[in-house]
Amino acid sequence: MKMNSLLILAGDGIGPEVMDEVLRVIEWLGDRRGIRFDVVEDLVGGAAYDVHGIPLHDDTLEKARKADAILLGAAGGPKYDNLEFGLKPERGLLKLRKELDLYANLRPAICFDALSGFSSLKPEIVSGLNIMIVRELTSGVYFGEPRGITPDNEGGRIGVNTQRYTTNEIRRVARTAFELARRRDNRVCSMEKANVMESGVLWREEVQWVGDNEFPDVELSHMYADAGGMQLVRWPKQFDVIVTDNLFGDMLSDVAAMLSGSLGMLPSASLGAPSADGCPKALYEPVHGSAPDIAGKGIANPCAAILSFAMALRYSFDRGDEADRIEVAVERTLSQGIRTADLLQVKGAKPASTRQVGDSVIGNLDESV
Repeated sequence: MKMNSLLILAGDGIGPEVMDEVLRVIEWLGDRRGIRFDVVEDLVGGAAYDVHGIPLHDDTLEKARKADAILLGAAGGPKYDNLEFGLKPERGLLKLRKELDLYANLRPAICFDALSGFSSLKPEIVSGLNIMIVRELTSGVYFGEPRGITPDNEGGRIGVNTQRYTTNEIRRVARTAFELARRRDNRVCSMEKANVMESGVLWREEVQWVGDNEFPDVELSHMYADAGGMQLVRWPKQFDVIVTDNLFGDMLSDVAAMLSGSLGMLPSASLGAPSADGCPKALYEPVHGSAPDIAGKGIANPCAAILSFAMALRYSFDRGDEADRIEVAVERTLSQGIRTADLLQVKGAKPASTRQVGDSVIGNLDESV
């Protein structure tokens, strides 16, 4: 039986540190649960530039095409700020997304009870929160043509970006949202600006078509994106799965991120079309950046990276049971007060190291068997 493959791209900054803890969880699954992976490690971002002079080598891209899933740590850092645009570390990540056609970005917003006090909202508003934002990732205003800055006839300049979507681009990301809803509370809310944008009208009509014709069992509602932002901070638990375009998804997922209290807790997934075995091409990564100010100090929060691997188990390998096990182990670690500095509220409390948090997660996994 073929072993599932994982490509590990630790990247830059705190990426290698948090990925070390993910590798420990992967090893634990093999030793204690008999779930083993063919793990290959390679370079991306600044780490790849230092060796190859480019942020993503063709050999690494080929490995990514063949892998069942990719785990990425972080990309970027001040060391590379003066590189030309095409060589910046982040271009390696963007190339992976583009070449693998990873069009659906999944950003869960989960607020563990132990962290409800970290949110800017009242604990009763966010405690137990578990929503999923599905953002279209490869089209829309970030990619539409024409675009650019040109001179006008009055001595000034004109900045142009084009919001563009096709039926296929909308329907495929909508299908991802509906399929996710079937695994959850069976509700989808689609957000756009159909009141002022033709692309929003098309978005609403095409999402409705998918719901009517392919997922009639899933409850579908529509909301203007600005109203959606207001409702996310008013009563976020009214939502289950939110699907929206690239621009609004970028903004709304960041709003939702703050509901959970810390970027160090947020995983994400970028999914493509299903392969022959039914599983999508997929890249999983923590939402946080490379945090160069704390890199190498052993104090980074590894929870988002560990939870990103849990997402891989759930969506790439159909092991929701093991994903649940890991998520519970992380939650128990937090409730036991074993937290990195970004999650401490008590003045004078001693933060745990990256390794100590990993030790606690492994310990809680041991207790779950």
